[in-house]
Amino acid sequence: MPLATTRRAGLVEQVIEQMRALVTSGEWPVGRRIPPEPELVTALGVGRNTVREAVRALAHAGLLEVRQGDGTFVRATSELSGAVRRLCGSELRDVLEVRRALEVEGARQAATRRSAEDLAELERILAERDTALAAGDFDLMVQLDTDFHLFLVECSHNNVLTELYRGFTEAVRSSVAATVDTSLRTEEHVSHTELLDAVREQDPEKAVREAGGFLEELLSNLPGKDKKSQS
Repeated sequence: MPLATTRRAGLVEQVIEQMRALVTSGEWPVGRRIPPEPELVTALGVGRNTVREAVRALAHAGLLEVRQGDGTFVRATSELSGAVRRLCGSELRDVLEVRRALEVEGARQAATRRSAEDLAELERILAERDTALAAGDFDLMVQLDTDFHLFLVECSHNNVLTELYRGFTEAVRSSVAATVDTSLRTEEHVSHTELLDAVREQDPEKAVREAGGFLEELLSNLPGKDKKSQS
């Protein structure tokens, strides 16, 4: 799978997707050092900063590992396995706490500001997410779950909030993957149906409860939950 030069806005996202595809397909196998930065810059037709941002995002997601003075290596072939290695303990707690702050406010605003088109897109994404979950395709489910939360924040039509969350998306994806229990039955997994219903009903109070509730549950299930308050 050769790298292709990018052509439009959103260069970092395009580079991330191309590099992720090379990792998940196995073309860049686990343990292998990826091409050096100058080679990636030439192959992709983008600047050094764009490549660095993409590498940083994929390292945060757990797919790559940057070793100072030695290069960047493939660490995992999927978001799920990478996130389980990358996010644990206090770092996962930090991400979930920031998600709670941004997603609760996003849901509150989305409930009163969403359009009919917004609602239809939310319904589509959630339906695809639930289909992937039922099929046991957890990598796809993680991506679609992340897409759902991002688009819900976008439905707030608050540009600053949306940009803050968009810049946090790789961490969100990692936290979703790190908290998925693949041993559960489909009906035992977190459902966002009630959250979607709150947005559909334009009920901001219910949206806040639903957006924060499942994150509170995830936080309460983390080990060592009292350590921060005691420090």
